[in-house]
Amino acid sequence: MKMVYVSDVGRVRPVNEDSAWISRLEQGYTIGIVADGMGGHQAGDTASQLAVETIVQDMVELAPNLSVQACGEALKQAILHANEVVFRKASEHQEYHNMGTTVVAVLLSGQNGVVGHIGDSRVYQYRQGGLTQLTEDHSLVNELLKNKQISEEEALTHPRRNVLTRALGTDSEVEVDLDQIVLEAGDILLLCSDGLSNHVTREQMMLTLGAGDLSLQDRAQHLLQLALNAGGDDNITVALLENYEEAGPSIKEWNS
Repeated sequence: MKMVYVSDVGRVRPVNEDSAWISRLEQGYTIGIVADGMGGHQAGDTASQLAVETIVQDMVELAPNLSVQACGEALKQAILHANEVVFRKASEHQEYHNMGTTVVAVLLSGQNGVVGHIGDSRVYQYRQGGLTQLTEDHSLVNELLKNKQISEEEALTHPRRNVLTRALGTDSEVEVDLDQIVLEAGDILLLCSDGLSNHVTREQMMLTLGAGDLSLQDRAQHLLQLALNAGGDDNITVALLENYEEAGPSIKEWNS
């Protein structure tokens, strides 16, 4: 598995409230996480970092060779644990009042895995020129879309497109969406915050991910640049995990 990541504060925000982490764990699992904090400077940054750190701490304690179902339950419990940690921090400190974060996490065991998410950060699966969105946004605009109250074109510019219907850390209890995935050789998973998905089209994503003449790092950087070129009015985070068969890929970790 090849893994790369890029993150940028963008052209408007004063601080990067996104956090992310990708790595291959000692037990053989591969994990990728992207979180997009909210609540203003320091609060949003703190929420996303706490969420990522809590999930990672729980994941590194996983027993090896778990079934996909067991991996899914472990990921769900780790995300719920992160919700408790962020909510408690917000409740105990006035400066963090109402902070929260999105989270999207992928846990892979070989070719099989599970996606867990809350909010509107996304996972896409690229396969042989096609792109599938694996997560469903927990947002007001998505609810309006599902109820056919607005069109997809209207959703792109809706004034409340950043309003979430579900977030991590804003309430004592939260529901985690889980989906199982199976990878084929050449598949790429794209994890991103809405700083990318709000400004880069699906066609641009497909063309970039399918550019085999570019390294995976260059493809991630190109996606980031596309979002910056479109205005960069939000923090932008992109993580790519490619199911690549050659042995000995480099392993990278990052905290924002």
